[in-house]
Amino acid sequence: MAIWPILPDAGNSTTFRTGTTQAKEVAYVLAGRLTHQYLEFCKTKGIEFETVNSVRPHDETTLFCSAGMQQFKPLFSDPSHMGTLANIQACLRLGDLDEIGDGTHSLYFDMLGLFSFRQMTVGETIDFWLEFLGQIGGWPDYVTIHPDRIDDWTPLYRGRVPVRPDLECRWSDGSISGYCTEFYKDGIEIGNIVNPLGTCIDVGFGLERLDLVVNGSPPVDALTTLRTTVKKIIESGYCPGNKEQGYVLRKLLRLLAVKGGTLDHPFFVDEVERQKRLLRRYDVLKPKHPDKTPEWWFDTHGIDVSELETTT
Repeated sequence: MAIWPILPDAGNSTTFRTGTTQAKEVAYVLAGRLTHQYLEFCKTKGIEFETVNSVRPHDETTLFCSAGMQQFKPLFSDPSHMGTLANIQACLRLGDLDEIGDGTHSLYFDMLGLFSFRQMTVGETIDFWLEFLGQIGGWPDYVTIHPDRIDDWTPLYRGRVPVRPDLECRWSDGSISGYCTEFYKDGIEIGNIVNPLGTCIDVGFGLERLDLVVNGSPPVDALTTLRTTVKKIIESGYCPGNKEQGYVLRKLLRLLAVKGGTLDHPFFVDEVERQKRLLRRYDVLKPKHPDKTPEWWFDTHGIDVSELETTT
């Protein structure tokens, strides 16, 4: 496989450059074996690799970075740009909040990514990932392809993996979209290859899910998920507050306490005490304002009625 051009550094990242000693000297944020294996595999292909440890978003479309491709959206949309990059991106998806603790969903997770802008083909990308998955013992049980692409893409697997049609194999972030093929092992979707705009490649494999199916690591429970997510948000530079990321952090701190968890951090201690004070205030004021809306309570007194009522 050809050596692809090096892309510019992204913010909040550590870059490993092929052919230097820097990769050996860096301290991996994720010290797991899979992280090192993916880095080394990308180096053998001449692909620059970077880690992004912050969940800060790369644009204003989300509160937190929810996918490895987010920082590269301008490159997907620029028809003059060509290049390929691999990374591990810290991601946070609030939509998984109700599913944490089921063994496969986490609010915070790390995504192994591969992004090619008008350079790699879908077939080359499939070969790349089957080779890597074979090396780490994560060979998929089957893959899925959208019916619109199944005739074109099934031959790219060359009979190595069973193929199933799936109407859900389309992806979009609202401005960039494409068909995809998804990889499954032990009944778990471990990753997918998206073909944005029909000319680019956007790959995402969940590191924690790969660790689960490859190394048999035990599923993470809800409390551990909450604790890890809170730590990652704090490490990314956010403080509890009443708006946006700060509000999310405050809600997660409170949820951790409600579920019986603990965290050795001043933010957690402060939030527990704050909730006690708000509950006392609410108990005093509620008889005087029986008809006020939840919005009024929040705007006037900073009291989230739905949260307080879950503790009474």
